[in-house]
Amino acid sequence: MISRRRMISILGGVAALPLIGSTSFASVTNWRGIALGANANIILDHPHADMLIDKALAEVARLEKVFSLYQTDSQLSVLNRQGKLDNPAFELIDLLNLSGRIHRETNGAFDPTIQPLWALYAQKYSAGKAPNKREIEVARTNVGWADVSVSSNTVSFNKPGMALTFNGIAQGYIADKVAALLRQEGIQNVLVNTGEISALGMSPDGVPWPISLANDDRKLHLSNTSIATSAPGGTLFDQAGTVGHILDPRTGLPGGKWRNLSVIDKSAARADGLSTAFCLMDKAQIQSVPGAHELVFGEAV
Repeated sequence: MISRRRMISILGGVAALPLIGSTSFASVTNWRGIALGANANIILDHPHADMLIDKALAEVARLEKVFSLYQTDSQLSVLNRQGKLDNPAFELIDLLNLSGRIHRETNGAFDPTIQPLWALYAQKYSAGKAPNKREIEVARTNVGWADVSVSSNTVSFNKPGMALTFNGIAQGYIADKVAALLRQEGIQNVLVNTGEISALGMSPDGVPWPISLANDDRKLHLSNTSIATSAPGGTLFDQAGTVGHILDPRTGLPGGKWRNLSVIDKSAARADGLSTAFCLMDKAQIQSVPGAHELVFGEAV
């Protein structure tokens, strides 16, 4: 899954990174690779680390078969192509339900039905020009969370032309799932980074996992929690570097009240979805959203 952060232009590295330079234990395994189209790593200290990481990567591959926009046989691709999907995976229903809650909590700032608008912007800017007002308004008619019908047996759209993307939440969701799988294997201390981070237990140094925020001097220490960061300028549509990738579903226009913003939450999926929405909200609106999450505000636009 190529995330919308990577699809057009990458300005920097991932928004949050584990700091393990001080760790010198020979037994520590730090797997690095690509997952969901982004740089990823898994860090753990275990004699069977290679086997555990293989299981984790198999889980990533399984979930990509559900959520990928770019694998034509994924459940999401089938739904977007046909407008209906029978016998959806539990994970698809689970993430749709979570997305619905975040949509309500953020008064529509988070909306996975943004995909028709995002596809319009990507197509037009790839051809060297911006979409016009009429094109944006037409695409907006295919955006609306209320027109997604979800049951345990079927997911469908209530009108043609709709499509979903989970690029604003799937990285966090898969980090949660990989962390849960490793916990079921008896692992108490591991860091999973799939573009968003889930930190279980302690680092090999015996302290909470140290996390560095990109373009920020602050260092965080996390244990049994997750962090997600969004930055509208992390991916740009235009060559001039002025049109960021986070679109406001309520207006159809590029948004961004913050250059970057991080959310800490027990759930990496929830942190991911909230950080996406919060980029489009002012500080008072953000602070009115209920929940036990914590905020790390970056620079305002």
